[in-house]
Amino acid sequence: MKLIPALKCLPTPLAVALGCACLSFSVLAADDAMLAEARAAASPLPPKLLAALTEKIAAVGPEGAIPVCKDMAPAMAKEVAASTGWQLRRVSLKPRNAQRATPDAWEKAALEEFDRRAAAGENPAALEKGEVVEAAGGPVYRYAKALPTQALCLSCHGPRDQLKPEVRAVIDEHYPDDRATGYKEGEIRGAIVATKRL
Repeated sequence: MKLIPALKCLPTPLAVALGCACLSFSVLAADDAMLAEARAAASPLPPKLLAALTEKIAAVGPEGAIPVCKDMAPAMAKEVAASTGWQLRRVSLKPRNAQRATPDAWEKAALEEFDRRAAAGENPAALEKGEVVEAAGGPVYRYAKALPTQALCLSCHGPRDQLKPEVRAVIDEHYPDDRATGYKEGEIRGAIVATKRL
């Protein structure tokens, strides 16, 4: 290990220990910076999506608002990627769109961890996870933030037998393999995931 100049006057074991502590502090500081950056990239999307859904539902009903999640959410995520370099996507253990929202192994583990923590009493809205992960082509920083089911979401994601027939018909038309119903308010519907290559 190359010692920091200021540590050279200390006995070697102590210098090495302090040097390791300094490196650990630097790594932690870098992780904190990446976590803050990931939060800043991911956090605006859910409220923007909720606002767009609220407006569309008020105008045309929940069945007419389904394209907001289907089309507008990916478009919003692309805007974030273009302006920040962070790739965003929404994932779920019970995806509506299996092609876009099925979690990979890291995302699945994060979602399962969120469910365990929520069951143990943690606030679902505060659940998040961020870390450096090895990927093809080199390390990436991955961040996941739990998305609890809002009251507004229940018109399309609540118990299937309680959805309006018009809503069920549109879901069946666009998502024949839909698994994203049966939720209660406050349950974790999925997560927003932000990824950036280091």
